[in-house]
Amino acid sequence: MAELHIEVACATPEKQRIIALTVAAGTTLREAVARSHIGEEFPELDVANAPLGIFGRKVPQPEQTPVEEGQRIEIYRPLLIDPKQARVNRAAKADRRPATERQAKTASQQSSDTGGTAGE
Repeated sequence: MAELHIEVACATPEKQRIIALTVAAGTTLREAVARSHIGEEFPELDVANAPLGIFGRKVPQPEQTPVEEGQRIEIYRPLLIDPKQARVNRAAKADRRPATERQAKTASQQSSDTGGTAGE
């Protein structure tokens, strides 16, 4: 049986780790993650059930998807906040700035768009 050289990657804001390993052809993504023992380095994450991806693309069925030579399997963490909610929160925070600060920012953006200064 052929051996495949792959990597398993996991990252948190505090720590990143990529483990290179060799697995037999036919090994699934989930099996490769288990064989890497990367979960021991990230006990706060449930790597046995976490979503997995390959080079930034989520894989819908990692338990059934075999690895291929040279792949980097990524373990995805759960989002702390929904991206849409994060945008709403940022917009609400921007609206709470004093009016003079908002006006100054708008004026500086207009001057950079026209190449001059505000009021010219």
